[in-house]
Amino acid sequence: MSIPQQYETVIGLEVHVRLLTKSKLFCGDPNRYGDEPNTSISPITLAHPGTLPKINKKAIEYAICVGLATGCTIEKKNYFARKNYFYPDLPKGYQITQHTTPICKGGSITIVINEQEKAIRLNRIHLEEDAGKSIHDMDAEYTLIDYNRAGTPLIEIVTEPDLGSGEEAFIFLNELRKLVRYLDISDANMEEGSLRCDANISVRRKGETSLGSRVEIKNLNSMRNVRKAIEYESTRLIKLLENGKKIFQETRSFDADRETSFATRVKEEADDYRYFPEPDLPPFYLTDELINKIQKKIPELQEKRIKKYISLFELSEYDAGALTEERKFSDYFEQVVIHAKPKAAANWMLGPVRSWMNTHQSTIEDFPVEPGNLSKLINLVEEGSVSFSMASSRLLTALVNEPGKEPAQIANELNLLQQSDVAFIEPVIDRVLEKFADKVNEYRKGKKGLLALFVGEVMKQTAGKADPVIVNKLILEKLNRNTA
Repeated sequence: MSIPQQYETVIGLEVHVRLLTKSKLFCGDPNRYGDEPNTSISPITLAHPGTLPKINKKAIEYAICVGLATGCTIEKKNYFARKNYFYPDLPKGYQITQHTTPICKGGSITIVINEQEKAIRLNRIHLEEDAGKSIHDMDAEYTLIDYNRAGTPLIEIVTEPDLGSGEEAFIFLNELRKLVRYLDISDANMEEGSLRCDANISVRRKGETSLGSRVEIKNLNSMRNVRKAIEYESTRLIKLLENGKKIFQETRSFDADRETSFATRVKEEADDYRYFPEPDLPPFYLTDELINKIQKKIPELQEKRIKKYISLFELSEYDAGALTEERKFSDYFEQVVIHAKPKAAANWMLGPVRSWMNTHQSTIEDFPVEPGNLSKLINLVEEGSVSFSMASSRLLTALVNEPGKEPAQIANELNLLQQSDVAFIEPVIDRVLEKFADKVNEYRKGKKGLLALFVGEVMKQTAGKADPVIVNKLILEKLNRNTA
């Protein structure tokens, strides 16, 4: 959906990412998805009188990790604040969050749009606890509340208004999701609520520098809906301006079924939340030693890996991008390539291994074959001991079932080792050429495509054991030798 050329859309995102800590942000209750409703709770989660919060150190480290990976300045003196508002799934009647001292400031995430790089600036990254979950569709008369999610640790990543379309927002979220998964601090599954997005949208005529009145679309829960909501809302706002109507700052929701938005309330300002420092939590201070320690643990990220795979392994940009899309898949490849040629390893990873993952709806972590054993299998093919066809269909399947066995042993047991002995292959070729004598004549008259028929028949009669390179060479020699 395109907007009129005289207008432009200005978008800022607020993205909530649930952190993969074992416990909640301010107590020891489990931080798990999928538990039975209201079982991962305690008096602290439910804000019973007299209970006191305690800061989760691991959540702080995870927030610093994201900040360092995105080039943020890390705030060393931090404190939490109370954000006051009422909602049934907020047991305290307030949310503990960071306000004036976000733990990370500045930084950026680079996206590629129309083959051009664009840096999306970050305003801040701060820590806060999540609310519970209101469930409106399980009972005809009542809204149900699940407090399991209350108190789980979040980072909120707030961008500057640097995005210009739903497509850019879609790409940004994909890059952010990839980043936090690379850092192993969140699974970022939008379908489980581990990554949620609010979009602040305004429109203005091109050439104007001031921002127009903005609306906020809350709780967008899929990449697709983020893109669609922004596209719809941009068009709606422009129509209002074209009709001479005023745009009011408000909060809206997106109806994914109808692909429309609707108003929910007038947008609150910071004063409406009556922020003040959390009295039950002391300020916390970050040392250079801690920050440097976290910096050293940050893994090599995708952009750097892609450059390495292209320069060191001489892979194409496409292969490098596909191999590094997921960190653990890339880590596995780097173990394979220690003992196998890079291009061959890439072909196996993006071919048979990826196919196995898709068939079993699994990740590389579920693939039972160790990288070293996959390297041995690949080398059997590269040295001509086993054909790729047999290795990818039969040998790999057998190795998956018995991952501790040597690939060469399995290949021998299954009688998959190729024959390169001319004395074994040549008689078979002679029989095939005699059987298809008429086709041989057609070949010699110019139908060179028949070569594949002869090779295929030889491979069939040798049960795939003949080395196809030698088969091709011998057949061509015989055909050309007897050419009149």
